Amino acid sequence: MTQISMLHADFTQRVVAYSQEAVWTSSPQPGVQRRMLDRVGDEVARATSMVRYAPGSKFPAHLHGGGEEILVLEGGFSDERGEYPAGSYLRNPPGSSHAPFSRDGCLLFVKLWQFAEDDKQALCVDTNVQAWRQGLVPGLSVMPLHEHDGVHTALVRWAPDTQFHTHTHPGGEEILVLEGLFRDEAGAYPALTWLRSPRWSRHTPFTGSEGATIYVKVGHLGADFLTPS
Repeated sequence: MTQISMLHADFTQRVVAYSQEAVWTSSPQPGVQRRMLDRVGDEVARATSMVRYAPGSKFPAHLHGGGEEILVLEGGFSDERGEYPAGSYLRNPPGSSHAPFSRDGCLLFVKLWQFAEDDKQALCVDTNVQAWRQGLVPGLSVMPLHEHDGVHTALVRWAPDTQFHTHTHPGGEEILVLEGLFRDEAGAYPALTWLRSPRWSRHTPFTGSEGATIYVKVGHLGADFLTPS
């Protein structure tokens, strides 16, 4: 394997990838670039990435052997089944296929080969119209996106000056900051910063005057997933 094929592959280590330090590399398709966040494998890989489509760019039809999770961050993403504006959350289960493209360009958060073998649910959620639920503390709102076998994915909105209690993540935690400035005792994380904290990690998150909206996945760092082949 090349060095890129084993990026942040030690899941016992905490990783913070700041947005201002992003490095973009070309994909095999013209006009499509990737900001690799973690990766285990070659071109077919267990991978977490930001993917940027230039206007008019596309991928040929392809199979997702291990499933694909997408959050559309900017612009408009499309495939033969429909068009997905910013805020769309998609899950394409193992064995599904599509031919994606973007007419006007887009920015995506993408996770590959991170489905349980028995997770067959296809999902398309427009988070722009979904209801928020009251969180565990004042100032916190939660939008659940998906749950399977102890792995939970959600959006969490933090009002300005919201404080959460110190807590532990037995199955690890992954965060992508979508808006504002997210904080904990280890630092401050602006929009498009990605964090991955290992199993049994603890922290005390909060926000200042900016508030924040984040994507959060928990429970998955100890889960069994399909293996790229």
